Amino acid sequence: MVKTEIAALALALVLSSCSDGGRFTWEKHVMDGHMTGVTAPSADNVRQALGEIKDSIYLSPNGTVFPEGSSAYATAKDLIAVQPEMAALKQVIGYSTAEMPRGGANCALSNWIVDHMREDVARITGKKVDVAILNSGGIRVDMPKGDVLMDDLVSMLPFRNYLSYVALEGRDLQALFETMAKGSIQPVSGVKIVIDNGAIDTLLVGGAPIDPDRIYGVATIDFLLDGGDRLNVGKNARELVITDSLLIDSMLPYAMSYAAQGKPIEYSADDRVVIKHSDK
Repeated sequence: MVKTEIAALALALVLSSCSDGGRFTWEKHVMDGHMTGVTAPSADNVRQALGEIKDSIYLSPNGTVFPEGSSAYATAKDLIAVQPEMAALKQVIGYSTAEMPRGGANCALSNWIVDHMREDVARITGKKVDVAILNSGGIRVDMPKGDVLMDDLVSMLPFRNYLSYVALEGRDLQALFETMAKGSIQPVSGVKIVIDNGAIDTLLVGGAPIDPDRIYGVATIDFLLDGGDRLNVGKNARELVITDSLLIDSMLPYAMSYAAQGKPIEYSADDRVVIKHSDK
């Protein structure tokens, strides 16, 4: 989802989105609420955080009164009215011991998502999955430190990307990684890849070099099957399964499973992707 900006009301970190030729960016803004005392509400403190509409006035949390017809009254009325519908998104679903910023092909957050995606595509399809490929651009916000809300996950993965399975010959999988090496390497799982000046130096799947004649199972999303982020994971597919499970629908119960086990959400970067820049 896209969190919208509430100007002049809330002192809170919120998300805004803009479109530029079909490309979207998400940014965090600190909103100044010094005139109202408004803060970002949780599911159970709406009145304390946002104030209340009483007859023909808006009574803000710091006691300032705004009459009907003012912009503050109109904005507060709309914002307060939608809080019941937003309550589910404010549910705390877990706890993260550290912030996990989104940061390209090899960071704790992308590894956490793509590793689970590989496991879940195998579970859903019943296929052997050797590799998973995701696009870092599909991860829109960071994992916060501390309480993790359902809204954090929904905002992190806002697109309707369906989990997919692709069977590829080794030569086609090799070509796919060569394409990424020349352009932009994406989050991967089950792979060890070293790139030196846009060329592959090392490429291992399951700890072994790719066999050009072997069939490999690849987990991905439907967006990347035919041109999304300039990738064609589905090209020359020997088998293709697009499931009816969205990536977010896979990640939400997984994130919630940590709390059910009494564990915090934790993950780390590793050496699965190494990019060198030599002078040769």
